[in-house]
Amino acid sequence: MIAKEGYPFIIIFALIFLLVLILPKTVTAILAFFFLLLMVIFFRDPKRIAPDDPFGAVSPADGRVVEITPAVFQGEEFLKIGIFMNLFSVHINRFPFGGNVTEVRHIPGGFAPADGAKASLSNERNEIHISTAYGKIIAVQVAGLIARRTVSYVEAGDKRGRGERLGMIKFSSRVDLYLPKDARVNVSLGTKVYAGETIVAHLR
Repeated sequence: MIAKEGYPFIIIFALIFLLVLILPKTVTAILAFFFLLLMVIFFRDPKRIAPDDPFGAVSPADGRVVEITPAVFQGEEFLKIGIFMNLFSVHINRFPFGGNVTEVRHIPGGFAPADGAKASLSNERNEIHISTAYGKIIAVQVAGLIARRTVSYVEAGDKRGRGERLGMIKFSSRVDLYLPKDARVNVSLGTKVYAGETIVAHLR
């Protein structure tokens, strides 16, 4: 499967590839095919199956864990897990836990490198607030140096299950996950995680 946001890019590069293929420019055709292939890779949307663990919160993004820390967010205490996505990560984000979406908020900001903790509060981002049986969870899609577009698939009032599609970030970035402060962490710094599949913490 391919994420729907990727089709305009794929179509554009497919047309460019077909055009240069007609022309006697082999090197140009190879380069165009290379960039077309990159677009298909960037916007791939593989099927994911959430593990059968009723207390497990899964990663909202593919990537690498770069931050695990207690955090105060909008006046409330949470456990924060930051996940950095690179250019070759799957860019589809998924619900860490089943629940009701209570708020979706877009916040304008800058485009600093997303692997640093400061990007969480200064960069362009989407906040998705989720009410669950074990407390509030917030997933924050953070734009980065290359990623200039965060996309949310949901709005307030929606109900989703764990591992369902939440949105995407185009061309890598960061997703910060705010869990109830008494959650038990299941990963460490540097752990490679997969959206909708890797259990990052257990809720109490």
